Amino acid sequence: MYAIIDCNSFFASCERAFNPELIDKPLAILSNNDGCVIARSSEAKALGIPMGAPLFKYKEIITEKNIQIRSSNYSLYGDMSERVMKLLETFSPDVEVYSIDEAFLKLPKTDDYQKVGHTIKNYIYQCTGIPVSVGIAHTKALSKAANNIAKKFPEKTNGYYVIDTEAKRLKLLKWLPIKDIWGIGRGNTQRLQNKGVYTAYEFTKLTDDWVKRNMSIVGLRLKKDLEGEPTIQLEDELQNKKAIATTRSFEFTFSDKENMKERIATFASRCSEKLRMQECSCNVIMVYLKSDRNKRTESQYRASRVLTLPYATNSTLTINQFAQKALNEIFKPGIKYKRAGVILMGLIKTNALQLDLFQNEDPKHLKLMSAMDTLNEKYRGRKIKMANQDLQRTWKMRQAHLSPEYTTKFSDIITLNCHTI
Repeated sequence: MYAIIDCNSFFASCERAFNPELIDKPLAILSNNDGCVIARSSEAKALGIPMGAPLFKYKEIITEKNIQIRSSNYSLYGDMSERVMKLLETFSPDVEVYSIDEAFLKLPKTDDYQKVGHTIKNYIYQCTGIPVSVGIAHTKALSKAANNIAKKFPEKTNGYYVIDTEAKRLKLLKWLPIKDIWGIGRGNTQRLQNKGVYTAYEFTKLTDDWVKRNMSIVGLRLKKDLEGEPTIQLEDELQNKKAIATTRSFEFTFSDKENMKERIATFASRCSEKLRMQECSCNVIMVYLKSDRNKRTESQYRASRVLTLPYATNSTLTINQFAQKALNEIFKPGIKYKRAGVILMGLIKTNALQLDLFQNEDPKHLKLMSAMDTLNEKYRGRKIKMANQDLQRTWKMRQAHLSPEYTTKFSDIITLNCHTI
């Protein structure tokens, strides 16, 4: 049997775990620079706060409805996620981390999966204060659907639901809308609805040939999984990303090229660090610039440039060199830029690089990057930078509503005052 554990309103739950005054109150979590809403508690959803809501447009309703807001605290969320995933290993050695707040488990055989779901839910909450929903079934796709039931009907299911009979499977498929099937996507949803397929049950009644021809082998595997045949297996480990990006909105708009060159150099440096942490190299780099779309009276401009590198690399020096070249090609004077980004693509494992007879990375870069990473990790704060970065400048997001980093910063650890009786 497979189980998926999904943390309920994860970002909001992390905030509530250390600040009980937020429990049962509407809570919205803001994006980088406090721009828009990226997560909401169920209470905030009920008050009509949509995902992606720009803060400046909803300030009035937030004040009127007394909705609590917090800046994104990724240090806290990442640490709490790691704790949850570690606790799940108590129940199975086979854990696939699916996202920051979800994980699949392959459960050992037992006679009482209801008890397993109940135990997982209570254990995670007891150890972390994070409420979770648990779905258990014979396949990953069905367990994901079971989790939908657990989240949609928490009072009836107590936060966990098990599909362990054929009758339950069929009942679920007839209830589950095609748009809510895990991994189906918008394009396939529209394609299936055009064919008159609106539920998961109707999807499983299509022929294998039609599904494979119109939705590829991935769609066919999903169909088999919904039919109760385990086809989508656990990944051995979290798959490497297809791209690595560092993108930011600026606190102020920039129109001079020197400032933009410094920002692109910093983004390229950060991307390169991420690349080396993943033990990968990249073959393609993309740089993009955007003006402030909210200032409609100003000239609007957006542009990007994709460059294919002559050889795969993870060197900060090489990646920055090509990032600056891309910037030179798309920079337009007179524009007030509000956002920029560097994206690395075409990722491959560094130990699997194919050498070229004429063009390869300077071998000195390998040792230099290793030394830079070691020093920056030891002294923190990225003390070693490239010459075209501002040595006095550190990136500071606008986080006016940031909660303490309770679990990752000594100065933010909760203090308890104990009195003897």
